[in-house]
Amino acid sequence: MRLTRFEPLRVADLLQRDVDRPESVQRSWQPATDVVEYSNSFVLRLDLPGVSAADIDISMDQGVLLIAGERRMPELGDDASLKRQERVSGRFERRFTLPKTIDADNVSAQSRDGILEVTIPKAAEVQPRKITVEAA
Repeated sequence: MRLTRFEPLRVADLLQRDVDRPESVQRSWQPATDVVEYSNSFVLRLDLPGVSAADIDISMDQGVLLIAGERRMPELGDDASLKRQERVSGRFERRFTLPKTIDADNVSAQSRDGILEVTIPKAAEVQPRKITVEAA
């Protein structure tokens, strides 16, 4: 059994260090993402509360889907000072390698209630078909 010394002021020191952290500190962040596969498409759902649709960029290049953007924090007035910041802000970026079986021309995205939903349809696979022979 290991004994540790109880230091009641340590908790207060940690709290004070958090309070004293400069408000300009911006941590990088990645939005939580769900990837769902359906029979005819893939759907990505990203949690982006506080990010407007104008601040989101989506591009696809060589089978890689890139979703990037920025969450901006509201400006504080002259009479306000930030005492604690837990919500991260700043740029984010997520990359997804897509299978070759997607229909890249019909990818769509929609942002609603802080959730970005990107729908990636699968390409119509070449199905074997029967060819009828007509009599001449």
